Amino acid sequence: MTRIAFAFVLLLLTHPAQAQLRGHGGPVRALAISADGQTAVSGSFDSSVIRWSLPRNAADQVLRFHQSAVNAVALTPDGRTVTGGEDGKIAIWQTGSPTPQRVLEGHVAPVVSLAVSPDGTTLASASWDRTIRLWSLTGGEQRVLEDHQQNVNGVAFTPDGKALVSAAYDLTLRIWPLDGGAPTIITLPTPLNSVAVSRDGEIVAGGADGRVFFFSTSGAPHGEIDSGQTPIVTVAVSGDGALVAAAGIRGSVAIIDRRTRTVVRTLVGPGLPVWSATFFPDNRTLLTGGTDRMIRRWDAVTGDHIGQVAMAGAEDPLAAYGDDRGAQVFRACIACHTLTPDEGNRAGPTLQGVFGRRIATLPGYNFSPALKKLDIVWTPETVSRLFEIGPMAYTPGTKMPEQTIGAAEDRNALVKFLEKATAK
Repeated sequence: MTRIAFAFVLLLLTHPAQAQLRGHGGPVRALAISADGQTAVSGSFDSSVIRWSLPRNAADQVLRFHQSAVNAVALTPDGRTVTGGEDGKIAIWQTGSPTPQRVLEGHVAPVVSLAVSPDGTTLASASWDRTIRLWSLTGGEQRVLEDHQQNVNGVAFTPDGKALVSAAYDLTLRIWPLDGGAPTIITLPTPLNSVAVSRDGEIVAGGADGRVFFFSTSGAPHGEIDSGQTPIVTVAVSGDGALVAAAGIRGSVAIIDRRTRTVVRTLVGPGLPVWSATFFPDNRTLLTGGTDRMIRRWDAVTGDHIGQVAMAGAEDPLAAYGDDRGAQVFRACIACHTLTPDEGNRAGPTLQGVFGRRIATLPGYNFSPALKKLDIVWTPETVSRLFEIGPMAYTPGTKMPEQTIGAAEDRNALVKFLEKATAK
């Protein structure tokens, strides 16, 4: 990024009375906050990472290394930033450095979750290559955990650092003892998109069906709750363990009292998918990142926004379609796809003119080699089939997040909407 462009970002983000953070050119996919609450790091579908000064509500540094979306970020106890991308690479950055101190390679599919051990010596990464990798942050060999049968979507260490918890699309939660023992496997009725562990060791997992599941460190079930989010994209636990935030594809965040297992309030944003959430050290302020490219600050206890907020309106690409059922189904897709060419490509290609086009042939987008080999032309029937059986089954090798639309009427509504909205 040029000095002029970076100065412009800083100017945008130092406007008085703005507690929201603006600077990314794409959806905010990942967030982390330092233990002292002074620094936040965000990763975006625009392939950039931003280090923020939270007291100043300003960007300190923009980091560019990954070739595509940055799906995961973490901060180490000694202040280093760790980033994981769709390109399968992990970068470790020293504060102030414009280039990575170290690049970790080994994953052969997108890295989607990162966790740092409590003692700061080990990094865990989860990938859609169905593996978890453990990396020494002090030097040494990596370790690969291979047992999941589908995308691994989340990892978290237990507070004592003796075990790692993973959540995956294969309907399982796994607890891995780091002394080399066999994992405890918990089978659930839904794919899992995220996992967190409270300071007392209770495991919290977010499901694609909108449920939040609770387990002991040994895997014993501790109950579940329907959060109202379908599906849940990410879960976060406050530092004192009192609150759980469950953010969903429909754009709101359920705040759950962990002791009573009840949704005590719902944070309602602009109606666009919320991709990331993390609590401040004060245990009540929540930071969220979403499709609208904004990082929002909330008081999770009262449910109030902190600072000025621009709700959905003129900038909402679906505002013109009102209550169109197909547009509402498509809302889960706008994180990755635009409807018009002037909006450009995001994590996925623009859908303008998609019907009648052969798969993986749109100029200007870097499709995976596997997609280029498929013999598919996009029609109402093939688009419907894609969401009936899921991208992994219909377009193997895709980078598209796995999701299905179970109801035929919703698939039909989506297709009719796309026929109108993407016509040249």
